Amino acid sequence: MTTPPQQDLTAVLQAVSAGDASAIDQLVVIVYDELRRLADHHLKSERPDHTLQATALAHEAYLRLIDQRRVQWRDRAHFFGAAANVIRRILVDHARGKKRAKRGGGRVRLSLDDEQAPALPLDDDLVVLDDALQRLAQLNERHARLVELRFFGGLSAAECAAILDISERTVHDDWRMARAWLRRALRPDESD
Repeated sequence: MTTPPQQDLTAVLQAVSAGDASAIDQLVVIVYDELRRLADHHLKSERPDHTLQATALAHEAYLRLIDQRRVQWRDRAHFFGAAANVIRRILVDHARGKKRAKRGGGRVRLSLDDEQAPALPLDDDLVVLDDALQRLAQLNERHARLVELRFFGGLSAAECAAILDISERTVHDDWRMARAWLRRALRPDESD
């Protein structure tokens, strides 16, 4: 399946926002493959026996996204920016649920490469990352949102710039600062 042009997705998103029920059927065809790819990307870095599968994560993310009644979708970047937040919430909720279900809770493994997010050890916990992102948001909301967009949303610097209404240069600068802050927050024992 080929990806439709940006303007086609934008038109469908605007129709969904306007309440056009038939646009929801079109939307799933247009965005599902990319949501599935994002879900697969995140789950590849999880432990091998993870109980959440990419298809289920993509379905849950899609259902949560189209269930948002008050959102006026602007374009692809806006939609996938929201998808980043939804995917993050699903993964964190799942990790917290597993911890509650097991004494001591199993750790959710993350692999964050240099291009997508700060380097972390493979056994770092998604819940710990979420807590760190919440602390970062208290210090700098834009930096926390940028990490969410890049890591959980898989968005490019240009797409992040459009969502955050900043220049690409600022995205790169903020990204560098956010990665450094998270690196220190998640590895307090190590010196730079």
